[in-house]
Amino acid sequence: MTQLSVLDLSPITADGCAGDSLRNTLDLAQHAEQWGYQRYWLAEHHNMAGIASAATAVVIGHVAAGTKTIRVGAGGVMLPNHSPLVIAEQFGTLEALFPGRIDLGLGRAPGSDQATAYALRRNLHADVDQFPNDVVELMSYFGEAEPGQQIHAFPGRGLNVPIWILGSSLFGAQLAASLGLPYAFASHFAPDQMLAAIEIYRERFQPSAQLSKPYVMLGFNIFAADTDAQANYLASSMQRAFVNLRRGNPGKLQPPVDNYLQELSFSEQSLLQNIMSCSAIGSPDTVLEKTRQFIAKTGADELMITSQIYDHTARLRSYEIVGAMQKQLNGEA
Repeated sequence: MTQLSVLDLSPITADGCAGDSLRNTLDLAQHAEQWGYQRYWLAEHHNMAGIASAATAVVIGHVAAGTKTIRVGAGGVMLPNHSPLVIAEQFGTLEALFPGRIDLGLGRAPGSDQATAYALRRNLHADVDQFPNDVVELMSYFGEAEPGQQIHAFPGRGLNVPIWILGSSLFGAQLAASLGLPYAFASHFAPDQMLAAIEIYRERFQPSAQLSKPYVMLGFNIFAADTDAQANYLASSMQRAFVNLRRGNPGKLQPPVDNYLQELSFSEQSLLQNIMSCSAIGSPDTVLEKTRQFIAKTGADELMITSQIYDHTARLRSYEIVGAMQKQLNGEA
């Protein structure tokens, strides 16, 4: 059975503000809970005018407090930006407040430029190759105390906070396999090494106290609407965001436009075709078929659905359509 979950960047639209985005995030999470989604994740990004989830743990608390049963977590926290102890304390606090509902996904990329990285860490020489050691250190703060251990996370010690490894390359697949952790691949924007990463992860997986067998989550873009034409129109906001980012001009999420792809150069069209190759855009029937094909191709245990849609009502409708097809995706009548 393939579970469906939500990835939210809490997008700030051209006519909105962070407060609007965070209120929309909670509203979407409450609907997603009603529609049967497994979990609701938020991502850490910094110095991005179009993303309101920079203080990821704070937003997770906001969403968890406004929902009842859906799992809420980070997809993810960029660990090179932080002390493992601080993250353990933050997510230990969240788990203490919302027991059995908190996930912690960890990424290796700083997710920012050098100036922003310096503002975050005050250290331009932070070594991302330290990531595996940082993950192990972080895991140790959630376990039982070892003899002679001097540093503890309170809250955190002895709490069951599931840790995930996030990645867009083969590195994360190897690390997740060696530590016996669930693996989430960012195929929604970096699909090139997806199949190779899945294969490595499954072949090399070592069972752990957290997980007995491999578990693969894949990012997947879905823009669902009542018609194919309407869905393609809605998808242009995210397409504009990708192109603007590559042009060095990131900003707030822009309104959709008709025939956007026709305005682009051949190279930009090719760029979008590659970046968004793990996507389903269209009517309910179109989305159902494309999503089925993706699951059959990858054997994903879970899809993390992202829908960067400008209009909040249209975004809700997209997730509603997808939520309604969960039984069909899993072969049920």
